Amino acid sequence: MLSSGRRLGVRGPAVMAIFLIGLFTIGCQAGSAAGPESKLGGAPVAMPAATSAPAAGSGSGEQSGDQPPAAPADLLIIKTGTMTLQVTGLDAAVTAATQKVDALGGYVSGSDRSGDGENAEASLTFRIPAARWDEALAALRGLADKVLTERSSTEDVTGQVVDLGARIRNLEATERALQAIMDRATEIKDVLSVQAELTKVRGQIEEMTAEKGHLEEQAAMSTLTVTFALKPNPVRIEQQGFDPAAEAEQASASLVSVLQGVATAGIWFAIVWLPILLFFAIIAGVVLTVTRRVRRTGPGDDTPPVAPESGTAV
Repeated sequence: MLSSGRRLGVRGPAVMAIFLIGLFTIGCQAGSAAGPESKLGGAPVAMPAATSAPAAGSGSGEQSGDQPPAAPADLLIIKTGTMTLQVTGLDAAVTAATQKVDALGGYVSGSDRSGDGENAEASLTFRIPAARWDEALAALRGLADKVLTERSSTEDVTGQVVDLGARIRNLEATERALQAIMDRATEIKDVLSVQAELTKVRGQIEEMTAEKGHLEEQAAMSTLTVTFALKPNPVRIEQQGFDPAAEAEQASASLVSVLQGVATAGIWFAIVWLPILLFFAIIAGVVLTVTRRVRRTGPGDDTPPVAPESGTAV
């Protein structure tokens, strides 16, 4: 027993030293392994998951933890446009345009035709896949002798679609909660109250779902309205430049205008100037008559008689 106690007394410090060295080694290894984690707040983080890119096609998967839902990979853009094309043959151009749009995966959603002869026009509304928009424009330009007008506009509805999706998910969660309350309700008034709320929530879900689907459909299929007009005939344009009937009407209008001017001048002369001229003529006649009478009388008639000289016989 004494010898064994001595052996334990000798080996005790060595065992303790080995135990401490092992603990120190394990602590160093744990510290080196936890070094990157301490920089992220001490939370255990798998480094490959933090640095690796998400796998393709995983954007629609469920999100774990408190991470926000991922944004759509592609933007949702609603494209609309109008074109006016000048063509030689109306029917041929309409048929060719329809075939080209059909080949690109689109279709005709509306049509209109007006006029006749050289004034005939045709208007078609196409729905074209958004990814083939540029191809469709190029194909339709190739059908025209001349592109008279071309306009296009875009509207980004990505944010609206994402917002509607989040609101729909929240309403669906509310619907599930109300359904759970409905299952536990025992009184009729409680059942009716919860049923009214369920109906209201379900209506909002259906309305938002329809709006979201409409926006997505508009973004997937762009709208293009194309108007086809016939190329004008140069000979007919020159013929239309001279119109005898129009010239005759213009000459008649000029004649009527001249006659109206003459008639207006005669009316003014008869009503205004003729009385004035008559008045001055009367004044002139009176003055002339008085002057003639004065000249006939002569200046000797107004002298006094001369007395006879003295001594002369009478």
